[in-house]
Amino acid sequence: MSKIIDTFIAPPCHEQIEILYQDAYLVLINKPTGLLSLSGKNPQNLDSVHHRLVQLFPGCTLIHRLDFGTSGLMVIARNKAINAALCHQFSQRTVTKVYSALLCGHLAEDDGVIDAAIAKDPALFPLMSICAVNGKPARSRYQVVERFYRKSEDGTSLPVTRVQLIPRPGAPTSCASTASSWATRFWAVTCMAACCCPAPNGPQG
Repeated sequence: MSKIIDTFIAPPCHEQIEILYQDAYLVLINKPTGLLSLSGKNPQNLDSVHHRLVQLFPGCTLIHRLDFGTSGLMVIARNKAINAALCHQFSQRTVTKVYSALLCGHLAEDDGVIDAAIAKDPALFPLMSICAVNGKPARSRYQVVERFYRKSEDGTSLPVTRVQLIPRPGAPTSCASTASSWATRFWAVTCMAACCCPAPNGPQG
């Protein structure tokens, strides 16, 4: 097994975090692509969703994370009780996650299941890739939303497929590596995520 050395330095992210909803208990945001969910060990990787939000909401905590290159919805807890309630939902697999991805190429099938183990890629860290030897099991259902053509910079029409990916609850997920498992000619060029959490019960103090 190749040793993974974290030398990744995130390029500056100038996009702002969009706050979609907030109350005394939680915050719902739209994370931009190219922003870490949590600050890295390297001081140059300080900028992150958590680092930015604690300036606005002291004591807030992340319930889950999204990959560096993935944009989409994230739920942020504002107190310990809500953090515990939402973490319980994730651990009990009652949360539904849906990813939207644009793929280069037209998929032949309209839907199906991708069952492939994924792991951090030593050569492309922090990206992940399909790895049958050292990877963790990952299973996602996919549904084709549309197939279309997009003009490239040189005027060439490129085939593109928009899909929805629904990972198995509780399993590790990497939108890009999951989507690229169809074939080497397919690459996830854009990923967005959404999640649906039942309203937490119990104390909210």
